Amino acid sequence: MPQSLKALIFDVDGTLADTEGLGHLWAFNQAFQEAGLPFVWDTDTYRVLLAVTGGERRIHHFLSTRPDLPSLSRERVAQLHQRKTVLFGERVQSGHVLWRPGTKRLIREAKHKGLKVGIATTTHEANVHALLQSAFGNEWPSWIDLIGAAQHVENKKPDPAIYHWVLQQWGYGPGDVIAFEDSSPGLLAARQAQIPTVITMNEWTYDHDFTGALAVLDNLGEPGAPARVLIPKGQDNVVVDCNVLQQWLEAER
Repeated sequence: MPQSLKALIFDVDGTLADTEGLGHLWAFNQAFQEAGLPFVWDTDTYRVLLAVTGGERRIHHFLSTRPDLPSLSRERVAQLHQRKTVLFGERVQSGHVLWRPGTKRLIREAKHKGLKVGIATTTHEANVHALLQSAFGNEWPSWIDLIGAAQHVENKKPDPAIYHWVLQQWGYGPGDVIAFEDSSPGLLAARQAQIPTVITMNEWTYDHDFTGALAVLDNLGEPGAPARVLIPKGQDNVVVDCNVLQQWLEAER
């Protein structure tokens, strides 16, 4: 590995796992239905709302664009989001939310090579715990060294605050780590913190602007099922491992 590379930092929603459609969107709509609210988010609406990071902020933003709907107090929105978080955790535990190809494999490889693995997300830490439990069981703390989540910073992505927080906890500089994101707000957050960033786009983010990314792929790949590489240009399909990350970093430098 490059001498400076000490850690990998992963976003959660859409990056570690396919959490959006069968996870968060389902949980939002279930919470709305339980509360007797007169609206449902369809996939087109949710795709637009994903540009707003943080669940409570997403609800407030939606209501601000729909004066025909009843207004909700900040306390009521917070209660709705709390219920949504519980529903999401139950959804994960039921097996409906699947991890993306290559993420668990790369985390295990990085740890075996002595790198730290951290999380930098705008979602609630309870959501992260549920997801990690689904993948690694009760041993998940031995695979994940640090979780930076919504409660640790005031400003959400694309603000770089959560990345600055993670780096500060470790005492690392931006050249010591690589970030993994799936969206343009996530990329902007990591790049504003000057962190090289690998993008694994998905059905919700394939049309985002990924200018400045170290690499852009459809996933991280698995042996026998490599990822499709969009950036760097001219590269064959790959299974992203620590050696591939080294090559990309050295090419950028």
